[in-house]
Amino acid sequence: MRLMMSAHFTAGARINPLRAGIGFVSAVIGPDLRGSADAPLQRANCGWIAVLCLTIAAALLLVVAGHAAGRRDYDVAPLFFWSGVVLLIVPTSLRIAWPTTARGERLFLLFLLTEALLYCKIVYSPTSFGGYDEVLHWIAAQDLITARRLFLSNPLLPIGPTYPALEILATAIVDLTGLPLFAAATLVLIILKGTFIGALFLFLESIAGSPRISAIACLAYMGCPTFFLFDSMFSYESLGIVLCVLTFAVEAASKDLVGRPRLKSLGLIALLLASLAVTHHLSAAFAAIYFGALAALEAWRRHDPLRIKTSTAVGLAAILAIALPSLWVQARGIPLTGYLGPVIESGFDALLRKILGPAPRLEHLGVPDKALYMRLTTLLALLLVALGLATGFFRSLAMAAPGGTRSGWHPIQDILKRRWHDSRIILLTLLAFGFPVSVGFRLTSAGWEIGNRMGTFVFIGVGLVVAVSVVHFWEGRTPRRLRRVAPAVALTVIVLGGVMSSSLSPIHGRYKVAADQESIEPMGIETARWTKEWLGAGNRFTTDRINRLLLAGYGRQDVRVAIVQGIDPARLFEAETLGPDEFWALARSDIDFLLIDLRLTTAPPVLGFYFQPWQARRTTPLSGAALLKFNDVKGVARIYDNGWIVIYDVRGLHENS
Repeated sequence: MRLMMSAHFTAGARINPLRAGIGFVSAVIGPDLRGSADAPLQRANCGWIAVLCLTIAAALLLVVAGHAAGRRDYDVAPLFFWSGVVLLIVPTSLRIAWPTTARGERLFLLFLLTEALLYCKIVYSPTSFGGYDEVLHWIAAQDLITARRLFLSNPLLPIGPTYPALEILATAIVDLTGLPLFAAATLVLIILKGTFIGALFLFLESIAGSPRISAIACLAYMGCPTFFLFDSMFSYESLGIVLCVLTFAVEAASKDLVGRPRLKSLGLIALLLASLAVTHHLSAAFAAIYFGALAALEAWRRHDPLRIKTSTAVGLAAILAIALPSLWVQARGIPLTGYLGPVIESGFDALLRKILGPAPRLEHLGVPDKALYMRLTTLLALLLVALGLATGFFRSLAMAAPGGTRSGWHPIQDILKRRWHDSRIILLTLLAFGFPVSVGFRLTSAGWEIGNRMGTFVFIGVGLVVAVSVVHFWEGRTPRRLRRVAPAVALTVIVLGGVMSSSLSPIHGRYKVAADQESIEPMGIETARWTKEWLGAGNRFTTDRINRLLLAGYGRQDVRVAIVQGIDPARLFEAETLGPDEFWALARSDIDFLLIDLRLTTAPPVLGFYFQPWQARRTTPLSGAALLKFNDVKGVARIYDNGWIVIYDVRGLHENS
């Protein structure tokens, strides 16, 4: 008997820790919604708003000082810049996430923080376009102003002219106001960023029913790697994502409308989707996926008596979201499959090799190496987002469950039985699953661009899940003294991680070799302008990737990305001697001039390539002898030399051939 009791006691001792562990995990990731999302109705505190406005002004002065020090290569540049960014984000985030902050105050501070972060990007290059993609769209806008017609060819961005909405918007402002194109583009970006954060706030508020959850979700979205830089560029995705979220916000706000108001909202949705179809292919594709999935969820769930009307309205929106971009692609003959297909295929192949293949080796990811403190902050932000998703996923699903069943796992059981009151919450929560996938893509060189683009859309769901976790879990599990501060500090780290994970070195420093934005500087710009003034516009040039961009933008030259079919500039410029194949390819081509940048001999390319992204990564600089081999070629004349940049006239080769 004693042995039996002892054995029973021992088994119980073994089971209890297991049960305790299961109970602990269930309490951490479970669907319990504890705590109130919003405090009683409050009035905006004008004193806090004034203090934060002054704080942000001081922070922006530090950011400007950081850029000034960076241009002079001073060691204190990072200290100034990052002190300004921290001072900008920390107090504003604390106030936005504070439980008793009024709704209007939260929204105003979100606008303030968003525009301040945009200013940090603009002041990097305050008088001209500084990003590679920005210059591409600037070229398209210049073509539109000059030729007064759409769909002109752009060899550096072949698909760009078929999505002209951004250029139409910017050039319309130029025509109406007389502003320079750069000023008009900057004005467009300021309006777009404010519209985006306002639309995102209203969209999430309409489905979550809480201004605080919505504001915290907007803060979490700022941790997206594309928010600070990529979606703040003069580029078609900056307009596309705004139209996307505006469409979602209008649809969510009209979900309870019936009759004539519902028809008006559908008309507005149709107008926004039509605008999106001619703006950006990926944003239009995401809108189609969103509305298609929403229609499927609405059809699958068990509805209330308004089931038919609700499903019909969402179904019509889904049909429009799918049909309008498809019709535009067919009407313009856009080779979307050929443009996106190779990128997607290579990205998935690289991801599968990393997952299923042998131990992966360290890859060059196409972005500059960052300082240790930046990498650690980015990693910490990544871990915090992952923690927010783990502790918020089921809680976010529980928000969609029918009321009155919020204890234990009953809300999840209701959802599994196809009972929920809002399919949008279900869809955004499931969308957050894309976050680890996007991170996986970003860890491969071939898939980095896919992961980067995914983040823009995936973080809409990530923001909601993290916000639900902050309100209903983190605050309840934090010690009382830190309960209000710790979650806001975590959100601050997430926002900082988004800034630091940008592909741009945020501090404007000196020239770097083959580093996109950091390679656009006065010497190359002045050379491009010289070609326009002394050679005229429209000459056929070939050169490295950065100088192609400058020649097309500032010089208005006809740049070529290939010598002839099958012979690209890398083969011509990198060879130590001009072989027969390269010589005859150049002679048979219609190229007028070669531009040689001897700065390519001073360092390996920061991004791993000098000419095209699909080149094999180079770890050594080009040799001066290879670049200057044209000096001794009969029929080639050296017409420009400023010590670093040389221009050769090769028209004599065509005459001799």
